Parts: sequence; structure tokens; C-alpha cells
Amino acid sequence: MPDLSAREMVIAAHLKFENVVCKFKAVRAVDEVSFDIQPHEHVALIGSNGSGKTTLLRAILGLHPLSSGHIRLDGISAHSSADWEKCRSRIAWMPQRQATGRFPLLVHELLESSSDPASALLHARNLAVGELLYRPLHALSGGQLQRVFLARALGSISGGAGLLLADEPTAALDFDGQARVAEILRSLPVTVLVVTHDRAMADRCDRVAEMAGGRLREVMS
Repeated sequence: MPDLSAREMVIAAHLKFENVVCKFKAVRAVDEVSFDIQPHEHVALIGSNGSGKTTLLRAILGLHPLSSGHIRLDGISAHSSADWEKCRSRIAWMPQRQATGRFPLLVHELLESSSDPASALLHARNLAVGELLYRPLHALSGGQLQRVFLARALGSISGGAGLLLADEPTAALDFDGQARVAEILRSLPVTVLVVTHDRAMADRCDRVAEMAGGRLREVMS
């Protein structure tokens, strides 16, 4: 279990969606979503494939443009490059998969992209992927890759990120691995928004929000 105690001086982020719309051409992938996630809350986002979950996560990072509405992180709705730089420094990102690009990205290079590379390396060792540092990402199994992403995210939290975005963080893991990762995420002293089909993962969160057809259809306490 990672040690991310109060000594890390982590300040949990406040995330707010105000009438957010994201489109793929004429299709509204995210349709008028309004939602408020308080600091330290852990929220699971569930729904069928194509319901808009991942698009919403990517919009928080500025990887998918907003057609209308606002996403506010700690009160900031990013527009300028300086705004985006400040917001992204507050976000730890655990994608479901990573494009490796033309030249293979090595595990240690990914960990070094964390805001606290030394911490990311320590977490990689604790997650049993520390011996994979010089392997390219495309050579890893799905479970190994998810552990590497988790190590990088934990390093970012040590470096000051107050929000963790995780897209299907347990999907490629065996049962024991799913339980361990879910428990690690549950223990984090930050705000967490996790897209998941894993019921056990969702049950560990404070709230569960369901998306369907781009809309936030239901929120269960």
C-alpha cells in the first residue's frame, strides 16, 4: 500500500461541471452534464461503452474540446495556456491505454513524466513493476501497464496533484490485482473520479454516477 499520508501536504481538488457539452461532429458525446465533486470525494462513473464517460475525463484534461459549458478545477475554467498548465499540474491521470507513438516509450520514461519521478519509481517497485524500467510500453501486459500508470499517478499526487482521473484502472488485472488497486485508490487523500465497469471498485466510492447517451442519468449515494 502506498504511503500518501498528510506529510505529503496534498490538497484535494474541487471539480465542477456546468452544462458541459462535447461533440464528435454533430453527435453530442457529452450532453449538458452538470455535476459537483467536492474535495476528497471519490466518485465512480459507470455506463455502457459509448455513453460519454471517457470523453468527459479527456475534456477535464483539455484533450477533447468543450462545445459549450465549463469545467472548473479549484474554481478555474481553463482557457489560456497558463490556465491549462496550472490545472494539469493538479491532475494525476491513469488512462486505460497509451498510444506509444512512432518511437517506443520506455517504462522509466513514462515514470519520469510524473511530477515526482522519484516517488513514481518507488511506487513502481512497490507495485512489482520496478524491474520493467527499460521495457517499451507496448511490450507490457495489460495488467503491468495499468500498474505502471498507477505508479506514475501516485508520483503525481506526491508532487501536488489533488485530483486523480482513472479510466478503467482494474480492467486488465486478475481478481487479487483488482482488489489491491481498488483499495489503493480508496486510500488516496485526494479527489477521485474513476470510470469503471468493476462493481467492487464502484462500491468503494462515495458516490456512483451513471452516464447514458452522453447524459448524467442517475447519481446514487
